[in-house]
Amino acid sequence: MRGFVGLRIGLVGPIPPPSGGMANQTRQLAELLRSEQAQVTLVATNPDYRPAWVSRYRGFRAGFRLLDYVLALWRATAGCDVLHLMANSGWSWHLFAAPAILVAQLRGIPVVVNYRGGGAAEFLARSARTVQWSMCRSARLVVPSEFLVEVFGRFGIPAEVVPNVVDLARFRRRESGLGDGAHLLVARNLEALYDNATALRAFKQVRAEMPNARLTIAGSGPELQMLEDLARQLKIDDAVSFVGALDRDAMASLYRRADVTLNPSLADNLPNSLLESMASGVPLVSTRVGGVPYIVRDGQTGLLVPAGDANAMAAAALRILREPGLWLRLADAGFDEVQRYTWPRVSTRLAQVYRGVIGR
Repeated sequence: MRGFVGLRIGLVGPIPPPSGGMANQTRQLAELLRSEQAQVTLVATNPDYRPAWVSRYRGFRAGFRLLDYVLALWRATAGCDVLHLMANSGWSWHLFAAPAILVAQLRGIPVVVNYRGGGAAEFLARSARTVQWSMCRSARLVVPSEFLVEVFGRFGIPAEVVPNVVDLARFRRRESGLGDGAHLLVARNLEALYDNATALRAFKQVRAEMPNARLTIAGSGPELQMLEDLARQLKIDDAVSFVGALDRDAMASLYRRADVTLNPSLADNLPNSLLESMASGVPLVSTRVGGVPYIVRDGQTGLLVPAGDANAMAAAALRILREPGLWLRLADAGFDEVQRYTWPRVSTRLAQVYRGVIGR
């Protein structure tokens, strides 16, 4: 097999909308594989309900979607050489990953499970036997970071690294250095796991020192109302913009207008938002959780702080904003680091994985 040319790949995962790390990676992988002349059949795990009235009946819609999903898997795997499965924790594993693995087994097609969940340790502690049972029926487990290799290894499940891909043509480095502004950016969904409230509390302290500072939060989720209320309580709502979930081009443009990116999450694996920020030449302040320290080296490619510590996050952001030399050094080092996540490098590793499982 020469690269991906002529390879028939079934790709299973969520796709935008809504935009999100895993959905964006699924869509991007499909585009990149097709650009390499692979034949890609995409099975979305988050399609709209058809017919639309099904969505009004909660219990019924889950069964209806599962049936529709299994049928789509059966059609997609006809004639495939390999099934590439984007997998996550919790119910996502049981409802989407496990059925895909079983359908591929019935078809006699090797499955490459591409696990991307940030809460892997907690999920495996609850469901290790279920995951082990599924992985015995899969050809290979690939994960985006050494962090997840270690997590799965604790449960006797071997994994290897195939990193996420960042599109440097889209997420281009900003042309200017640090100016007089202080534009902070959070690019995480509005969910409890990502602790946007701590980012708001940190921003209050930044604004007290830099009155012209402003914060943009790009993401959607169930905590929007709570976070808007908190911004008003902190009396920073006039400087905070909730812009919702943006498509990738709008997101790339937003990065280039930011001075510092904040990542306040409580658990994480290999967040695309960090890679995109580094590709855009924007220094990072992130919590020291999960797989983040594997890609952000404290003091070299970004600054790391304890989770839930608004004081530490504010101090780190202020340090970067006040020291143009540090800002430039972090931006340069982050941009150099992200070159490891470009398609030419990742594609070589992925092709090796495919070659290793086809025909087994």
